[in-house]
Amino acid sequence: VQLQASGGGLVQAGGSLRLSCAASGRTFTDYAMGWFRQAPGKEREFVAAIRWSSGRTYYAPSVKGRLTISRDYAKNTSYLQMDSLKPEDTASYYCAADRFGRVDSEDRSYDYWGQGTQVTVSS
Repeated sequence: VQLQASGGGLVQAGGSLRLSCAASGRTFTDYAMGWFRQAPGKEREFVAAIRWSSGRTYYAPSVKGRLTISRDYAKNTSYLQMDSLKPEDTASYYCAADRFGRVDSEDRSYDYWGQGTQVTVSS
């Protein structure tokens, strides 16, 4: 499975961005797509996840209400809509796939990872 993340950029505080993660290659009956982020000098942290078949979602408390994960089943693409962005949202954002569809916040549950896309929020 190959994951291609895109959509990062520079935005002012309060602004919005939409990240995309396109999956290609081998597919599974069901899986989960997750988004993680890592800021300089900090550990990677979970942001959100979605189960592909049901659309069930799971969010980190710090982003709930501001970030929304979704998927386009036909395009095999996951989206992370980011609204009301804050400077502390600045990080490299990574998408990942869990072939067992667990919708988990633990990065060790994810088998496949895309490259990061940089999000920078200015104050």
